[in-house]
Amino acid sequence: MSTPASLAVPEGVEVPTIETGRGSFAAHLIRPPEATAHVLLLPGWTGSKEDFTQLLPHLASAGFAATSVDQRGQHETPGTADDDYSLSGLAADAAEIAATVWDGPSHLLGHSFGGLVTQSAAIEHSAAWRSIALLCSGPGALGGLSTVGLTRLVDLIDQMSLKDLHRHRDALAGTRTTPEIAAFLERRFTSNAPASFRAMTQHLIDAPTRVWEVARTGLPAWVGRGVADDAWPHAVQADMATQLGTEVVVLPRSAHSPNVENPAALAASLTAFYRDL
Repeated sequence: MSTPASLAVPEGVEVPTIETGRGSFAAHLIRPPEATAHVLLLPGWTGSKEDFTQLLPHLASAGFAATSVDQRGQHETPGTADDDYSLSGLAADAAEIAATVWDGPSHLLGHSFGGLVTQSAAIEHSAAWRSIALLCSGPGALGGLSTVGLTRLVDLIDQMSLKDLHRHRDALAGTRTTPEIAAFLERRFTSNAPASFRAMTQHLIDAPTRVWEVARTGLPAWVGRGVADDAWPHAVQADMATQLGTEVVVLPRSAHSPNVENPAALAASLTAFYRDL
């Protein structure tokens, strides 16, 4: 999850609902007239399209169209108890969204949990992508003490409303932000489809490592994290990057969410990578 620094929608950013053969997806989209390439941005666990909104103008100024979305069951994208929230299902959503908004392969970036979806999308829909980027993500489940906390959270999902669960988590985290952002965070969290939230949490507990399969696709890969990222261990991220034939880009003045903490540095690194392809 990222905490946006601002909810203002920058000039040039559209706020469409993308209609696809797999359903409707809430999005923020920017498409400069001169764009010759497109980037699809997937948010992390309990995240949303707003996690990338301030990044979009940076990508556009470098000549890239870009779309950020709420994944199935997140925030303003609907989800039902019967929907497919498997990593393969979410990956199929991503490929369908990309094909709807752009003619030809797109670059795909996944933040945190979104990186697990990105890996499945790379393996199962390779032709849809020009490259993949894994931001503050890992090769599979989080592991360690995080698994214990997430397992307890899965149990609580069936015992508490999302509103009560958000208040419980917020009290533990001691999040400090403006009243506007705090209200947004509560609204976003409680808008999640419970089945989507449960499934994404479970993926963070038990998602398998598939990096070797990603490497076999031959897709160019970018791996990056904030200098103070505290999710997947740094050594694990470095090993994942090595398997993908690259090195971890360490972004300054940021932790687990460079997309909101230092979007200019993130955009500069990404666009340099894209231009070298």
